[in-house]
Amino acid sequence: MKVALVCDWLTNVGGAEKALLRIHRLYPEAPIYTSKYDPKGIDWFKDADVRTGWLQKFPSKMRRVLGPFRQWYFSHLDLSDYDLIISVTGAEAKAVKSGKRLREEGKKDVKCPNGLHISYCHVPTQYYWQMYDDYVKNPGFGVLNPIVRFFFKLMVKPLRKADLKAAQNPDYFVTISEYAKDAIKKYYGREAVVVHPPVEIDDFKMKFEKSQKKQGNKNGKKQEEDFAQDVENFYVVTSRQVNWKRLDLAVQACLMAQRRLVVIGEGPEHKKLVKMAEGSDLVKFLPLMKKKELAEYLAKAKGYLFPSLEPFGIAPVEALAAGCPVIAYGVGGACDYVKDGKNGVLFEQQSAKALAEAILKFEKMKFDREKVSKTVDNFGVERFDKELVKFVKDRMRKNEKD
Repeated sequence: MKVALVCDWLTNVGGAEKALLRIHRLYPEAPIYTSKYDPKGIDWFKDADVRTGWLQKFPSKMRRVLGPFRQWYFSHLDLSDYDLIISVTGAEAKAVKSGKRLREEGKKDVKCPNGLHISYCHVPTQYYWQMYDDYVKNPGFGVLNPIVRFFFKLMVKPLRKADLKAAQNPDYFVTISEYAKDAIKKYYGREAVVVHPPVEIDDFKMKFEKSQKKQGNKNGKKQEEDFAQDVENFYVVTSRQVNWKRLDLAVQACLMAQRRLVVIGEGPEHKKLVKMAEGSDLVKFLPLMKKKELAEYLAKAKGYLFPSLEPFGIAPVEALAAGCPVIAYGVGGACDYVKDGKNGVLFEQQSAKALAEAILKFEKMKFDREKVSKTVDNFGVERFDKELVKFVKDRMRKNEKD
């Protein structure tokens, strides 16, 4: 069986890239087609056959304005000689067409007329649909925001029309959460099956178990000004620091509630967040760190803050695996794994005040951290492998019968 993998772009590390990496492990011989590849930004695919086209010539910084070009690129990418295409996408890669779809459109001499396209779609293209208002409010281009905002408003209707048309190309949709499933139905009119993303929970669970054994040991070396030494006396948030992640709410809420916060990560919003903290001793900023260090912080933190609206969210699942309860905005993928009062707290309004109130509510509760860790036992990589492979085999078998 000839298999091709397709993704929107490969320029940085994120949840989509983690899912793609796992699928690459399942189909290691499959080439990966994408619009832009930057091995310096993400070095996970050195053993893969990554294939790009003319969009590779554009600078990575232009990625956000190249949506229409990506859509044209993927919709004209000839993958008709593959038995199976799996796209991992939250944007334009879903526009690729299988041999079966091309045959249905009346194209003759299709190399593989029964080829299937299964799209592992995180969510409908967010800047066209459910996060349109947020994007218009802050497109993320600094002083050029007014210009970008003006032209985006003019173009959004034809862009939505083209995106909806592209969403009819996959033969089947798989998605990452119930929230994403509902969004795909609402905006694209397509049904989807939920297969939660792969999370390396075992790495965080091992760290949690080790930290439990070490509790009560007071002979460890004290590191000056190190929040991680103050067990259960700080909150943590880990994320790419971009505006739609709403890390500003975490900073503001902890300042309002006078609680300590560790912000781990980097991104274009970093300076803004540092300025917002105003040099307060309550907020500490740390750079990206290796999994082992991150697991240590999560295992010792009082709680993990997740104020963003996301279709899933791998980082908070990692926190739960480490036994760290999560305080999350109660809309989006977080509802699939954060159970109010059992392994965390959900808050209803996406505001600093609501998050601060949720923190105070959270502190009145008691959580068994071992039980918290077990609530995400079904989100591991082996479960993902089994569910996705079964879905693919079932659809391929059905396609052969048809």
